[in-house]
Amino acid sequence: MTRCRQMVGLALLAVVLTIDPGQSPEAFDPEETFKRGSWLLSAEGGYGWQADIGSHRPFTGLEFANAGIRIGLLPFGPAGPGLLRGALEIGLEPLYQRYVEPIDAYSAGLAAVVRYHFLPFGRLVPYIEGAGAAGGTDLKVPEIDSNFSFLLFGGAGLSYFVSDRVALYTGYRFQHVSNASTSSPNFGVNSNTGVVGLSYFFE
Repeated sequence: MTRCRQMVGLALLAVVLTIDPGQSPEAFDPEETFKRGSWLLSAEGGYGWQADIGSHRPFTGLEFANAGIRIGLLPFGPAGPGLLRGALEIGLEPLYQRYVEPIDAYSAGLAAVVRYHFLPFGRLVPYIEGAGAAGGTDLKVPEIDSNFSFLLFGGAGLSYFVSDRVALYTGYRFQHVSNASTSSPNFGVNSNTGVVGLSYFFE
């Protein structure tokens, strides 16, 4: 647990150190970057650890790393009033997750992702997100034992635009893995996850 938290902390620090406080927020125009019909390509990675949230559930203490590449579309462009002004992103992301403690296993699938970017803060762009993925796995623990799994996550984070088209981001996700009761057992695995990534916006 300590090791994975250290890795997430170092990743967050690396993102923070790229922020140049001398850059003028007025030089960045989110209305242009997030205009309707724009696309973005994101590469991201994360590290997570299982959350013990039920006294009557099995608890293996899993830790894992994951990585994905997302293609996203901004179908509407900026909209909304005041602090809620933002842009909706919808996307698809092949996602690979490798369990590293206390067993070696994998999960892989295709995720549908929805992210809402808040735009009133210049180069700093907070976001909220949710996703659902379906795929294959060889994870066999007391919480879940099947060759098929659903992966759901929701979370929030912060992007920083190092240029008009390139953003670094970091965030937190709460993740749930189950097999939708297609086999037994299916207690599911709940996890806390830290994520860092890079997005490139294009038309």
